[in-house]
Amino acid sequence: MIQSVKLSSTLQFVGKSIALGLIISALILVLVPELRHGSGLSLDVFGRTQSAPEKISYYNAISRSAPAVVNIYSSSIDIVRSRQVSRTSLGSGVIMTQSGFLLTCWHVIKNAESTIVGLPDGRRLPADLVGYDELTDLAVLKIEAENLSVIPQVPNPEVRAGDVVLAIGNPLNIGQTITQGIVSRSGHTITQNFRELIQTDAVLHEGNSGGALVDSNGTLIGINNATFKTLDSQRRVIDVNGIFFALPYSLARRVMDEIIENGRATHGQLGFSGGIDPNVEGIVVTEVQAGGPAEEAGLQQFDIILSIDKVELATLDQTFDMIAKSRPGQELELTVSRNGKIIYVTVVVGQATK
Repeated sequence: MIQSVKLSSTLQFVGKSIALGLIISALILVLVPELRHGSGLSLDVFGRTQSAPEKISYYNAISRSAPAVVNIYSSSIDIVRSRQVSRTSLGSGVIMTQSGFLLTCWHVIKNAESTIVGLPDGRRLPADLVGYDELTDLAVLKIEAENLSVIPQVPNPEVRAGDVVLAIGNPLNIGQTITQGIVSRSGHTITQNFRELIQTDAVLHEGNSGGALVDSNGTLIGINNATFKTLDSQRRVIDVNGIFFALPYSLARRVMDEIIENGRATHGQLGFSGGIDPNVEGIVVTEVQAGGPAEEAGLQQFDIILSIDKVELATLDQTFDMIAKSRPGQELELTVSRNGKIIYVTVVVGQATK
């Protein structure tokens, strides 16, 4: 009887040991996958260090866009104290088409006797001025070359405050440089009724003007234009760090296409300023210019413009772009909410001036 009990206990012990061994083996196979493929167990399996997480990089975006951003050198002759003085201006440009049309800022090449474009691949080419638009400070150049890199473009790139942006250009002639920031504000009005700029904190210096502002995918969203300036206590003009501007792509592309086709760009204006109220739909009229087309048509401050020619309005960029695209003399019908009532206002488009 005693021997039978001992045998039973022994069998139970062996069974438990086998079960425990199977459990441990299964755990090892789960934790050490190499053993499942018969590759053996290397000595450093349990001393293995975890691989570093993938780093955040905008290399792919820059690889797509930077080859299309060029250096621009323009030479001019100024008269200083009855003497001729040669000056060279520095800027950047963006290759927009495979046929060699470039966009840059007008102030970069204004009064230039000659303009040279330096490509990222080392080529230096003379450029011809196709035309310019003072109101947007844009100029279109043309170069003759093969195998040009063209900046990635989409018809209406979405630009939101907080989006990551990259500014590409040749600041201070140190070579192509990338600065990174975010969109601080989209739709910043610089001149009444027309010029809607992208505000960013991506650093710009002399030489960045005319370069590309791209999103995190490398798609062009703007042409870098200006730094914010103010007056110090002694009334001297100074730059303000962290506030920089770019002209939106949709406007820049339209101006370029009109200059190529017609030799100049035209811009309509209605003579009002507007803003966005998150609590209401449409564009809130914040100011009406005295003697302008909007005042003559009867538009009033605090009116809410819901649509233009039955196109519903959602953003300032969309609104002012629609107006700017309109031809002077064209009639636009505005659907307006005034004190809770819907009225219709017909406005004759005027010519925007600098």
